[in-house]
Amino acid sequence: HAIMLTGMGKDGADAMKTIHTNGAITTAQDKSSSLVWGMPGSAVALGGVDEQLPIDEMAKHILKLAHN
Repeated sequence: HAIMLTGMGKDGADAMKTIHTNGAITTAQDKSSSLVWGMPGSAVALGGVDEQLPIDEMAKHILKLAHN
């Protein structure tokens, strides 16, 4: 599983798309809770994100993944 939080640029978005294409589940911080939605937005635009979550749900999501 790969998780992307708020950030600028596009290089991480390209990597997220590659990870997604290779079969990993990918989650990005949603637009409304991102300070800068550049990186997550680019990953979404590239089709490299399975789900988007607000930052206040991300820790619970990560803990759930760790216990599965």
